[in-house]
Amino acid sequence: MTYTITVNRERHTVDVPERMPLLWVLRDTLGLKGTKFGCGIAQCGACTVLIDGRPARSCQVQISAVGARPVLTIESLPQEATHPLQQAWMELDVPQCGYCQAGQIMTASALLTQTPNPTDEQIDTAMNGVVCRCGTYVRIKQAIKQAASGRKG
Repeated sequence: MTYTITVNRERHTVDVPERMPLLWVLRDTLGLKGTKFGCGIAQCGACTVLIDGRPARSCQVQISAVGARPVLTIESLPQEATHPLQQAWMELDVPQCGYCQAGQIMTASALLTQTPNPTDEQIDTAMNGVVCRCGTYVRIKQAIKQAASGRKG
């Protein structure tokens, strides 16, 4: 089937099976490799993208369910790393292996859009389920707070 989707503010027409997960459309059809395959069952959060501004596990969203809702991936952030979350991530040395980072940053981005100055509890609730196998949760929370406040390290 043919679908027209908006990814990172650009319209794309793709000819893929209706049940194909959005993750594979992004990676294999559009060549956007920033969104990672983790578990394939929507439990780890590595594949998190924003659909209509809300975090979604792209491994479980079928292309036929996307419709006209805009999709944002990690590639939607500036390559120059000028986004406050990118800067805070680097300044606080958040990534270790880096595999979860796209899902972490996209989830944090949605949180800060909806709640510009989140509490610790709001951060914990929003970030729950995006697994960091390296255990950098304390630095992730610090980076979100730093990005929210607009301060530098």
